[in-house]
Amino acid sequence: MHDLSTFPITQKWPASYPDRLQLYSLPTPNGVKVSIMLEETGLPYEAHLVSFESNDQLSEEFLSLNPNNKIPAILDPNGPDGEPLALFESGAILLYLADKTGQLMPEGATARYETLQWLMFQIGGIGPMFGQLGFFHKFAGKDYEDKRPRDRYVAEAQRLLGVLDRRLEGREWLMGGRYSIADIATFPWVRGMVEFYEARELVEFDRFVNVQRVLDAFVARPAVAKGLNIPPRG
Repeated sequence: MHDLSTFPITQKWPASYPDRLQLYSLPTPNGVKVSIMLEETGLPYEAHLVSFESNDQLSEEFLSLNPNNKIPAILDPNGPDGEPLALFESGAILLYLADKTGQLMPEGATARYETLQWLMFQIGGIGPMFGQLGFFHKFAGKDYEDKRPRDRYVAEAQRLLGVLDRRLEGREWLMGGRYSIADIATFPWVRGMVEFYEARELVEFDRFVNVQRVLDAFVARPAVAKGLNIPPRG
């Protein structure tokens, strides 16, 4: 077992179980991607809350692991080649954990690249666009008198939901009959938009029946139900 105390982040968040993967996160759409993945795979881990209220993400200790000051991030004592691995960016972490465990990534090169395609679709489209919609609909941007910025992101969110809805027509999950990291990346954001951002009516979500169907199946999974609340906000 490697000594994690050499990593500055463990000074602020000591590892009670240094033999386990360390997760530094908050239950946001990006954060729960990793906690859900860890619950789905059964990989032992220890979760640490990074509180935005106290600006933990801007602390020297957190920045030593992720200079981009965003959650989630991980520190795996049992990384590649027998060495610890510190990693940030939720998409990269999902891919790493899929490769590490041999789970939630379809076999075969073609299916793998198609899965990565939908993972990148979430990272480059759904996350940024839904996040901006949340800002202009629920947070500080809602007070702007000019509604053109909000309406731009409403239209883009609807377009992206349409892409998802067409993909899911006749499919159980994004990759067909096999649940994958593409679903784990995507549906926390869909859930966040309709529940946390309270934008269901704004984007006319009910007309995207395939997205709703798969979202319902997603949140019904025991690992998802648990992962959505990890780490607890306290």
